Amino acid sequence: MSGGAGDTGSGRPGGARSTASILHVDMDSFFVSVELLDRPELRGLPVAAAHDTARSVVSSASYEARRFGVRSAMPVARAKQLCPQLILVAPTFEKYRRASRQVMAVFEEFTPLVEPLSIDEAFLDVAGSVRLFGEPAEIARQLRQRVRERTGLPASVGLAGTKFVAKLASQRAKPDGVLEIPPARTLEFLHPLPIEAMWGVGRATSRALQARAIHTVGDLAREPLYSLERVVGAANARRLHELANGRDARRIETSRAEKSIGHEETFATDVRDTGTLQRELLRLATRTGERLRAAGAEARTVSIKVRWENFDTVTRSRTLPEATNSSQRIYRTAVELFEGLGAAGRPVRLIGVRAEQLLAAGSDIAALWSEDDDWRAVDQAVDEVRGRFGAAGVRPASLLEERGEVVDPRALQAPD
Repeated sequence: MSGGAGDTGSGRPGGARSTASILHVDMDSFFVSVELLDRPELRGLPVAAAHDTARSVVSSASYEARRFGVRSAMPVARAKQLCPQLILVAPTFEKYRRASRQVMAVFEEFTPLVEPLSIDEAFLDVAGSVRLFGEPAEIARQLRQRVRERTGLPASVGLAGTKFVAKLASQRAKPDGVLEIPPARTLEFLHPLPIEAMWGVGRATSRALQARAIHTVGDLAREPLYSLERVVGAANARRLHELANGRDARRIETSRAEKSIGHEETFATDVRDTGTLQRELLRLATRTGERLRAAGAEARTVSIKVRWENFDTVTRSRTLPEATNSSQRIYRTAVELFEGLGAAGRPVRLIGVRAEQLLAAGSDIAALWSEDDDWRAVDQAVDEVRGRFGAAGVRPASLLEERGEVVDPRALQAPD
């Protein structure tokens, strides 16, 4: 189901709205804010949610820590250099998931058109809610107040006529604020911004654009499309050009099919041992297969991601003859891909497994003659035991061996 009907501003190009009825709500320093509910004595101090290990990264930083340059995804060692008085609080992800469910439930009290982007942010379409709650700005005020009352957590809200501008507005409303960009003033807001504010403009793209004297969103909007295509390719050029000119017809998607499912983990110390790496691939493939089966999905492609000790990262993928959700098939394919790298003994920092090109389970006719039938029977039995006794109910014997410490750097997914 997808939403977004409502005030589309009849006759406006690109589905532009006449009112700022798209909200982007972003929780402020979410992980840290949740931790401070239990540690109020740390309020006003530089705090980061992170494990205190050599390979850990910062999951979230308080605004007091950000003043020293501490940022999410920064190595903890670097964060401590920037802020020697930094206080680290070990992340508790289940606590964050519970808080996220509470927050998302509040959003749904104002509109059914909620599109979660991650554990701590979402788009809302409130065009159909104005008769109940007032104008969008009033809805934003009530929503923030209700989230604070229910959870004790701060939130920032951006309001605009498009998703892109609403997200930019929420970032500039931080911390704990609201910023409304009326549709008639969209270009006035957008064009002075640096090109790095654009979705999809990273360091390399930014350098390429600046080499052509494109420094602001306004410069990007005025650049001829054919000229942009030579820099970033046809598809990216059109997307960036549309956004830079305030055109974004995307609607709120209240439910989205997952495009891929996977897991990756970073080792506390580099791993050279092939047996250890294969066990980790088995662990990741098992979790990926379980999630595929729980989602009623199968994958046509299996990929791996490997980051070496020098931070160089490679990915390899293989499209299978038939779609699968067999943990063993995913594992064996992942091992073959890893062996194909020809890097036995090279220190590995991060390893990951991902299932891609997802289909509804049973929809791939080729899979009717799959060699995975025996493995499927095993998976079914394992899933039944897990369903009765929990995640620890049964697992491959090779995974019973003690593991080294790992840190999972993945962004948490939107709540179920």
